[in-house]
Formats: sequence, structure tokens, C-alpha cells
Amino acid sequence: MHIAVLSRNPNLYSTRRLKEAGEKRGHTVDIIDTLHCYMDITQNRPTVRYNGEELPTYDAIIPRIGASITFYGTAVVRQFEMMGTFCVNESVAISRSRDKLRSLQLLSRKGVGLPRTGFASKPDKIKDLVKNVGGAPLVIKLLEGTQGIGVVLADTNKAAEAIIEAFMGLKANILVQEYIAEAGGADIRCFVVGDKVVAAMKRQGAEGEFRSNLHRGGSATIVKLSREERATAVNAAKVMGLGVCGVDILQAKSGPVVMEVNSSPGLEGIEQATELDVADLIFAHIETNAKPNNTRTRGKG
Repeated sequence: MHIAVLSRNPNLYSTRRLKEAGEKRGHTVDIIDTLHCYMDITQNRPTVRYNGEELPTYDAIIPRIGASITFYGTAVVRQFEMMGTFCVNESVAISRSRDKLRSLQLLSRKGVGLPRTGFASKPDKIKDLVKNVGGAPLVIKLLEGTQGIGVVLADTNKAAEAIIEAFMGLKANILVQEYIAEAGGADIRCFVVGDKVVAAMKRQGAEGEFRSNLHRGGSATIVKLSREERATAVNAAKVMGLGVCGVDILQAKSGPVVMEVNSSPGLEGIEQATELDVADLIFAHIETNAKPNNTRTRGKG
């Protein structure tokens, strides 16, 4: 098969591993810089051009669309969809997962476990917003934040009110969520491919750090999931309509709750922690599902 990986940087671990795994299985794998693609939007024959030439007809596309280029990246993916190319993650699903508020609303509608969450633009009563989410300690998040950036823990109601006022003074969109203390600064990254969790790791935040992101000094170890945790991750991926994703869950007293669904999950941490060839499993999924005009977006909204 002829497969393209949409990635800004061919030297990233995830990009290199995808190329290696695909070629090992006998496929031809091209790495295409998403921002260097440009589109011929023609009624009868849509195409994608790159470096002055029309790209070939690919059997499948693996989008690795960074958060900073979501708008243009999803436009490129959508163009491939118009051409009938199988996309591991489709444009609508990527956009859906990138909008944290929208994704939480969709997950809530489908009954997926979530932490209690509040959202407001200019609440008349900030105290009521804090109280409605359950009071301090609270986690306050920027909607546009990634890798733990723009996430603040407020230990008291007064602190929460002050932080919310500060963010709103900057005209920032924020989420206010209950703090899951029993998680102990750890979360579980479930790597979903198709309809299965193929790998899972527990990420533990550094000492004194409530955020578990590996980019912030957290550590990762392999973890065995409960049946409920596995089902929660698969259901979250299905609601988002993603064929390949990372689902981050916390172990709360009420059961597993979803924090985020990532449409471009990194491979380095999960492969090193689990010693599994996750990249190879992605290509096995492509081999089973890559057919012309096979659109797979399963969620709605």
C-alpha cells in the first residue's frame, strides 16, 4: 500500500516510528509536511499539490496534526477525504476532539464518565460557578492549553475566584473542573486503535506536581486496565469518531472519568513504557480498513 503521514517534522519519534513500521510491513510510506500542501478545489477532480507537483493517490493517510495548525491541517485532511482516501482520523473527528468544551459535551451526552465541569464566559456570580462545581480544590484550564500548559490547581475558593477573574480579564476561555484527589497526581493514557485499547500506561506527576504530563517531568509505567476503564476509553474514542487516539482517564471514586481525548497521541512514551510496537498495530488497522471512500466518523456533533 502507498501511505502518507502528515507531519511537520520527519525527525519526531512518532513520525519516524510510523515510517519504520510501515516499511517493515512492506508499504511505501511518504512523510508530507502538512503546511506545505496546497489544494486544488475543483468540482470533478479535487487534488492536493506538494512541492509543485500533484500528490499521488494514496491508499491511506495518517494525520499527525499539531494543535497549532488544526484549522489548516483539518482542511488538508478534508481534501484527501474528498478524493476518497481512507484517513485514520477524519477531519471532523480531529476538530471535535481539539475543542475541549465540545468534546466534553459530546462525551456527557453519551454517558461517558467525566469530572464535574463548569464553563462560562462572563458569569454574574463567580462564587456560584465555583460552588456549582463542588468548591475547592479545583482545576482551572485554558481551553486552548496543551501538554499541561494553562492548567492551574486552586486550593481554596478564594484562590479559584481570583484565578478565574484573572483569566477572564485576559478574555480567555476556561473550564473549571473538580479535582480528583484520589488519583494522586496520576492518570492513565489508553491508546486506542480501532475498537480496542492496544496499550495503556500510568503517568505519575513529578513530586509536588499535580499534572502528570511526561513533558512536565512525569514518569510512565505499564498498567493493567479494569474492564470498566477499557470500556470507557473505547467508548470515548467512538464518541469522538477517532480510529487512533489517546484517551486520558483518572481513577475516581465513582469510576473512571475522561480528562481528554487526543487525536495525535505520541508514540514514544507508550512504546517505551509498555514495550509494545504500537506503530505496527496502527498499520495492521489500516490494512484491515483502508478501502476507497471508507469514511469512518462515528460520532455526531
